[in-house]
Amino acid sequence: MRIGITGATGHIGGLVAAELAADGFAQRLLVRDLRRAPALACSEIRQVAYGADATEALDGVRTLLMVSGAESADRVAEHRAFIDDAAEAGVEHVVYTSFEGAGPDATFTLARDHGETEEHLKASGMSWTFLRDNLYLDLVPFFAGEDGVLRGPAGDGRFAGVARADVAAVAAHVLRDPARHAGRTYRLSGPEAITLDDVARIAGAATGRELRYEAETVEDAYAWRRETGAPDWQLDAWVSTYLAIASGELGEVTGDVERLLGRPALSLEQVLAEAG
Repeated sequence: MRIGITGATGHIGGLVAAELAADGFAQRLLVRDLRRAPALACSEIRQVAYGADATEALDGVRTLLMVSGAESADRVAEHRAFIDDAAEAGVEHVVYTSFEGAGPDATFTLARDHGETEEHLKASGMSWTFLRDNLYLDLVPFFAGEDGVLRGPAGDGRFAGVARADVAAVAAHVLRDPARHAGRTYRLSGPEAITLDDVARIAGAATGRELRYEAETVEDAYAWRRETGAPDWQLDAWVSTYLAIASGELGEVTGDVERLLGRPALSLEQVLAEAG
């Protein structure tokens, strides 16, 4: 059993697993809920969750796709424990879905968490490939509230969002021949840098919904979000998403998707058209 896929019941992990299964790769699908596990050729299924002992579930896996865990206050600790279990189980190479600008100085607070995970992987003794994803184009239109307004302190900043389908395609590409990509960090962006005004215009045209972007102050952004009762770490993550756009940290079109896949990265218009 060569390839392990975490998050196989999720969007990116599921797309990767389906693509590799179609090519006949032997896989072990690592899922939290066995009832939701996909039935794919050349695949076996093990139940495991970040934060639980994963050593047995990873035994026999040599190359591992580690899709970052669900956002939580404990995510970094869960990632570290999973990485330690992978090293103990004999995993040789880990492909990790990180975030653009990951590191201690990132404006987006969760990108700092990804930076800590990357450092732990580097120290694990396993080889690695990091896929630093920009914001997902598939999800950005859903930043709008029920009133159709995208609110946040992003100013007129731009971001080079990437389609989840492109992230999955790159991950599958790397997993087919991981040695070629050992020690590499790929920054996965879309084909253009867009503003939230652009998102409102493009998504509105695609969905028939009237959308608009409303810039907020940082104080206002925290004030109404605090009323949701969300914990402080979640509030910081929500607000800093927009601040990262405003800072320009997410605005570079990198071209890595096109270089790796030999085709252009998907645009927001294409993502929404395919979503139907």
